[in-house]
Amino acid sequence: MKIYIDGEMYDKDDAKISVFDHGVLYGDGIFEGIRAYNGRIFRLDDHLKRLQDSANSILLKLPMSIKEIEKAVVETVRQNGLRDAYIRLVVTRGVGDLGLDMRKCKKGSTLFIIADKIELYPEEFYEKGLTLVTSTIRQKGLDQVTPSVKSLNYLANIMARAEATAAGAQEAILLNSTGHVSECSGDNIFFIKDGKIFTPPTSAGILVGITRQVVMELCEKKLGVKVIERNFPRYDLYAADEVFLTGTGAEVIAAVKIDGRIIGKGVAGPTTRELVKHFREYANSAASGTAVYEAVKTK
Repeated sequence: MKIYIDGEMYDKDDAKISVFDHGVLYGDGIFEGIRAYNGRIFRLDDHLKRLQDSANSILLKLPMSIKEIEKAVVETVRQNGLRDAYIRLVVTRGVGDLGLDMRKCKKGSTLFIIADKIELYPEEFYEKGLTLVTSTIRQKGLDQVTPSVKSLNYLANIMARAEATAAGAQEAILLNSTGHVSECSGDNIFFIKDGKIFTPPTSAGILVGITRQVVMELCEKKLGVKVIERNFPRYDLYAADEVFLTGTGAEVIAAVKIDGRIIGKGVAGPTTRELVKHFREYANSAASGTAVYEAVKTK
């Protein structure tokens, strides 16, 4: 495995950053989780735009232009000979001292890129679905570091996922300060009721997911249904015909049991299965993103 760090490729065992890096000391940085399908990097332009927006929000200067970062991502995938991959792009504040003052990070930000394989859930879960529980941890408020920033500080998400694991579930739902559903620990959430599809709005305190946006486009183009963004309580999930999650790792996957309540028929519903099919077709198409290799073969 080759890992990109600040313009150089390193073998996995030799890939290191300083213990004084503020990303290590304070979670001071941002990241993007990106997929590659069939030799194309999925919606790379959208991921890099979100990276830039996150950087601007936390006063972080990227170490190179977006175009140069794009080339670095492509080259990392190419160097590892991957056609289907998970890519982790990380930018930290860089090396500083033990204090909080970002001005002490005089060398500038650190950028590293990892490209590897991933299977977040075994294939059978896409038919039988996931079990969810509601976390006791509330989503960060919009008056704090907004969840729209894909920050390295993921402790709340990690602890929410730990609660899910302890309860025998695969994912956790986070409510916001008003008690409305915001998102899951690592995914956006949708529900279907009477042929209508709903998802929380950005004002609910969510990460504006790239896969979320693609699925909303597919709902309109392939199903003829425009997704409704509105606030809703857990009750609407319990009473839903179908619930599904979206995310870079999970892609599109059903949730069939929430807080002990069976959703629908207790397996992935017909609309969710159709969206899984449409998403996978799109992800493997030439329209899905940036080519890694000159000749991209279709499956």
